[in-house]
Amino acid sequence: MKKVLGLLLFLIPFWLQAEIYTLRVDGPIDTLLEEYMVDSFKKIQLAGNASLVIIEMDTPGGYDTSMRVIIKAMLNAEIPVAVYVSPKGARAASAGFFLLLASDIAAMAPGTNTGAAHPVSVTGSDIEKTMKEKITNDAAAYIKTLAKNRGRNMEMAEKAVRESHSYTAEECLKNGLIDLIAADTRDMIDKLHGRTLTLANSREVILNLKNEKIISLKMSERQKFLRTITNPNLAYFLLIFGLIGLYIEFTHPGGVIPGILGGISLLLAFLAFQILPINYVGLFLILLSIGFFIAEIKIQGFGMLGVGGIVSFVLGSIMLINAPIPEMRPAMPIILTFAVCFGCILLFLSLKVIQAMKRRKETGREGLIGESGVAKTDIDNHQGKVFVHGEWWNAVADDQIPAGSRIQVDTIDNLILKVKKSGG
Repeated sequence: MKKVLGLLLFLIPFWLQAEIYTLRVDGPIDTLLEEYMVDSFKKIQLAGNASLVIIEMDTPGGYDTSMRVIIKAMLNAEIPVAVYVSPKGARAASAGFFLLLASDIAAMAPGTNTGAAHPVSVTGSDIEKTMKEKITNDAAAYIKTLAKNRGRNMEMAEKAVRESHSYTAEECLKNGLIDLIAADTRDMIDKLHGRTLTLANSREVILNLKNEKIISLKMSERQKFLRTITNPNLAYFLLIFGLIGLYIEFTHPGGVIPGILGGISLLLAFLAFQILPINYVGLFLILLSIGFFIAEIKIQGFGMLGVGGIVSFVLGSIMLINAPIPEMRPAMPIILTFAVCFGCILLFLSLKVIQAMKRRKETGREGLIGESGVAKTDIDNHQGKVFVHGEWWNAVADDQIPAGSRIQVDTIDNLILKVKKSGG
């Protein structure tokens, strides 16, 4: 019995061994990333064995609301939270700067930068002066509060918000914006081992990180899928591809495949738009441009409707997604590529229409005029037979035409051709 108890006492420290959890923030901070971060903190809290949470980050920024929700989760975690800007060449700009300063431990890899946190509108356009001042003052007060609570350089933090200053890792360490520079995650853990921290709830914690297991919490498969299709360039492509596919199916029934692919693409685009901040005026302009393109083909607008469609398409594409940073909007080269493709298609179709209008008619009554044939009987101004266009016709002529002569159709009246001798 004593041996069993001794064995249990020996194994308990291993069973209760704390673990280090890592989360990864790549790309813009949006509602999907917010969901991933909040869910991860809940899982870590339920596990109850975390000694440290490391958020590895490389972001251009993102939405203020999502950023604040993530910061609330960090501040109320009751677990030491480290934000590590990595790998080399990464950045923590705009909203990422707030996350960095809100953490218990702020760390950066060599060759990284942070800052440039001046607020911008979701569309990237200029904000009315009074509103701009209110938003800027609110953001400045927030960053100063975070910096003060963590004992970090408030002046530099405020300048990053008010004047869009950006800092290198070395500048941040030298001026007290971050706690350390580490080559990689393992190096950071080694440097943090044995440190004493004061958490947001004023509780002191001594980090004992030696030989602790590192667990990486990744996005769920659902979140990964949504993260992929909410890429603004892909969502934009799915929308355009879906509209083209459905147009082909409606104008050429029975193709099936264009309709299936178009429908699926359009549904995926609308799913992405539930997460992305869509400007419905932009979406309407794109739909209107498709209508212009169809009208150009159907009613032969000689390019005017097509030009209107291209202008509407470009404007709608630019306005489609409201986002505070360029990385969260469709890239201009992609928009221009689609616009040029539509323009080339319309130019090709317009040229074909013009050529068709200039071409001499080859069917019906008008198609016979000017055609050559052979006189099968003698032809005078009363009667005669000719073979024209693969058919027998009654014919008359002002001058006598002998049988076997080559003739040319001059006019047609009540199914009787008026002909003349070829060359006559």
